[in-house]
Amino acid sequence: MKSNGILLALAMSSFMLTTPVVMLHEQSKTVLAQKKNGNAKKTKLSDSQIIKNLGVKKVANPSNDALTTKYANIVKDQQYTWENPYIKVNPYENAPLTALMIFHTDQPTKISYRVIGKTANTTIKNEVKGYQTNHQVPIVGLYAGYDNSVEVTMTDQFDNKQTKTVKIKTANLPKWIKSFPINVTVKDKTKMSLGSNELTVLNRTTKQTFAVDGDGEVRWYYLRWNEHIFEQLNNGHILLFNKIKSGDEKYNMLVETDYLGRVYRQFSFDKTLGGSYAGTAGLSLVHHDVAEMPNGNWLLTVDDGSKYVEDTIAELNPNTGKIVKVIDFKKIFPESMYKKSKIKANDNTSSGLGLMDWLHINTIDYDAKTGNILLSARNQDIIWSMNYQTKKINWIFTSKPAKEWPSSFHKYLLKPSKGTKYPGGQHGIYLLKETGSKLDILLYDNNIAVTNGDKKQSGKFSAATEYQIDTKKKTIKQVWSYGKNLGKQNFTEVIGYAQRLNNGNTLINFGFKNTGKESNIIEVDAYGNQVFNLTITNSPKDMTYVYRAYRMQFYPDNYVFDATK
Repeated sequence: MKSNGILLALAMSSFMLTTPVVMLHEQSKTVLAQKKNGNAKKTKLSDSQIIKNLGVKKVANPSNDALTTKYANIVKDQQYTWENPYIKVNPYENAPLTALMIFHTDQPTKISYRVIGKTANTTIKNEVKGYQTNHQVPIVGLYAGYDNSVEVTMTDQFDNKQTKTVKIKTANLPKWIKSFPINVTVKDKTKMSLGSNELTVLNRTTKQTFAVDGDGEVRWYYLRWNEHIFEQLNNGHILLFNKIKSGDEKYNMLVETDYLGRVYRQFSFDKTLGGSYAGTAGLSLVHHDVAEMPNGNWLLTVDDGSKYVEDTIAELNPNTGKIVKVIDFKKIFPESMYKKSKIKANDNTSSGLGLMDWLHINTIDYDAKTGNILLSARNQDIIWSMNYQTKKINWIFTSKPAKEWPSSFHKYLLKPSKGTKYPGGQHGIYLLKETGSKLDILLYDNNIAVTNGDKKQSGKFSAATEYQIDTKKKTIKQVWSYGKNLGKQNFTEVIGYAQRLNNGNTLINFGFKNTGKESNIIEVDAYGNQVFNLTITNSPKDMTYVYRAYRMQFYPDNYVFDATK
């Protein structure tokens, strides 16, 4: 690709605004479409109006609650024993490769189990916490269409053990998974970061999410259609953004669930305008990302209901179902950034409505130690840090020249060291570690200059990149990167993610490879050696891609299943 800066910038800008490929991507981030809404004429809305526009409501789930009551009664009846346990596959009808085992023992015992893998390093191992007499064992990581061998061990308080193997038969994979060929070309499982029960979650832009083991075999999938959000919470639950039925018009339900598919809490974001504005509400008010705060509240990237989309964050208290705080970044950044922007929201529901996507926040990360938040905005090619409570900016990293910023912002701009590349259209920024005034952060650099970015290198490659920031000196240096050597074949205009794993490896999702025809997930060690390489061939009819890939514990340390609570 030629590197003429001006021509490349114009070409990329035209591509991002007009190409049908991006419109396909944008189907996964639909906006509040208010063509006739009076709020759309306003630039900045009051916090109370934004909260009203979000229209959050706590929603009951009777069918889920009925199943929980059923299992609670089985526990209380104490009719099932170690010799004859109750076993239910897909206990909440959302996760077919899971099962729930219930039985009673006269003496307190502790239960562990192993779902025996087909090959080395694919066995899933879990342990239920504590010694109990009423046992509820959530089993995850089963194979599909297979008579799974699950080895269960019971240990009493004197360390006496009993072990037996139960067989759990599962249904075949559904057609929608089979329609995505999974090809694993590298799988050095001795060097992969797999732990005792970790799987690779392939969280797609829309539709269903699934997870695979080190062989690329599907070991978990979720039947509700999900959009963008897949966050493991501190209690071991997961937070998703669902359609309740695949045929529903809207992704509008924020759901706290677990890997069994049990729903604990769910909230609709479903503000439909009345009167002459009825029917103009779009699909998704929540988009892209969520971060859990130390107080248990959830920070969400949202639309505010004005003509400007994806430039606001909101804090939801899940105990009350109330939005307790919003931050509109039109009130933080210079007015010229959004007033001069020509980037339109370009998905199916917003096309022609005049909605503007000047910022496009795609990541939020909360630092419990400092109370700072890290954010990434694709359409400004910018990452920044600010204190959540005071809204004071700490630093900004962007190639936008200082002369184009008001003088009051100059003190925030980071100065890159030699060889440090500016990101473009980036995703997935989060904090790796903090030592004094130095921060290490990781992000996925799409390397497309949307408005700023590195115009000379734009479009040539995409990469996972680690930076170190000195917050006192206001400097930044690139300390690690992987992807440049793969060249243009792994360049991704949109989406993508990088995750630093427990053993120091990095899992990278080139989610929109080959203009979306493939999603390529690669795990590399610290030296850039590939230990895992998986490619999914995306169906052109499906029009969805791996938005983020995560390596997740499928029996998190803090997770406890209890149907009686």
